[in-house]
Amino acid sequence: MASKVHPQAGATITTSSEKQLFTLWMKSLIINGNGCAAFDSTGRIAYRVDNYGRKCSHRVLLMDLAGDVLFTIIKRSFGLMARWEGYGSDCRGVDKEKPRFWVRKIKGIKMILGFFKRLSFYKVVVRADNIDHPCDQYVMEHHRSKPYCRIIDGFGRTLAEVKRKRSEGGIVLGEDVLAMVVEPNVDHCLIMALVVLFGLLTLRL
Repeated sequence: MASKVHPQAGATITTSSEKQLFTLWMKSLIINGNGCAAFDSTGRIAYRVDNYGRKCSHRVLLMDLAGDVLFTIIKRSFGLMARWEGYGSDCRGVDKEKPRFWVRKIKGIKMILGFFKRLSFYKVVVRADNIDHPCDQYVMEHHRSKPYCRIIDGFGRTLAEVKRKRSEGGIVLGEDVLAMVVEPNVDHCLIMALVVLFGLLTLRL
């Protein structure tokens, strides 16, 4: 039986000087819809995705509680390769903009090593707002048969981790309820956009 999470109104916070814990409910808040919602440590909704009945969409909107679009995530195909692009706006005119980030699956040695641990790896390139600042590059890894995701920076440091949520008594909750830990001074909105992509890849939002 799916676990239930009861939403409350709240405001979106994008960064924090302290480690932050979110609860992810990988279900849409809309009846018969597809999507997910992120709740902060007080139980308030911070982010949500609603595909309104369209499963595995090639264009997904990450919104705040008020419905304002924070990221538009688009899947594009380049031959046999797929690439996901994130735009920091709504779906209007994104083809005329440069993506804030893009994600592509990593092939080669890392893929072979990950095969034995059932891990898949994705390269994440985040475009800086300042053209004089180089782009940031991360690696996103996820388990192919478990709801697990980790985002690592170029120095091997974990920026965020997503895994099954446990109750205070240590009981593992349903597969649709996850815990997301975000390290200090990391953009929550960007991390949530990447976690939405993780949901598209593994949970078929």
